[in-house]
Amino acid sequence: MKVLTLVGSLRKESFNRRLAETMRERYKDKFEMEIADIGALPHFDQDVELDPPAVVKEFKQKVLDADAIIIVTPEYNWSVPGVLKNALDWTSRGERVMVGKPVFPLGASMGMAGTLRAQIHLRQILVAPGVSAKVLPPGGNEVLVSFAQQKFEGESGGLIDEPTLEFLDQKVDAFIGFVKEG
Repeated sequence: MKVLTLVGSLRKESFNRRLAETMRERYKDKFEMEIADIGALPHFDQDVELDPPAVVKEFKQKVLDADAIIIVTPEYNWSVPGVLKNALDWTSRGERVMVGKPVFPLGASMGMAGTLRAQIHLRQILVAPGVSAKVLPPGGNEVLVSFAQQKFEGESGGLIDEPTLEFLDQKVDAFIGFVKEG
């Protein structure tokens, strides 16, 4: 299975990026994962949506080629970061490459509920008519790594908290089953 991951934080050592990198390493026997560089995308511009810049075409092709999408995001101002929304806007215009694509949203935060609102808002965006992704249903499938500073190794290491990893293992298995269901 080929998975493309979008990380809503551009900061190199962000907990969300570190969570994505932990997943890429931990589940390498279950799927091939690439982390997209959404920071390289220009701001969405409707004037060029039908003939976007090469970097946008390449990004959209990666989305199209992926069997599934994982979105790991922090919360900015009770919503998704602008860079993530921009990437999703590009996928929803012209060739709509997210339609029917299985998506697994999750996130990490230094607080107790830092990505909760972002994930709720992200789910609204993902089911919008232009995006029309197939989102892993909530109700037990939400992954919020709270108090992340206590669950990752040092200032740049991966997720090491065993109960959180065990929970993540269960949710990743649920997502793999969701993708295979079609």
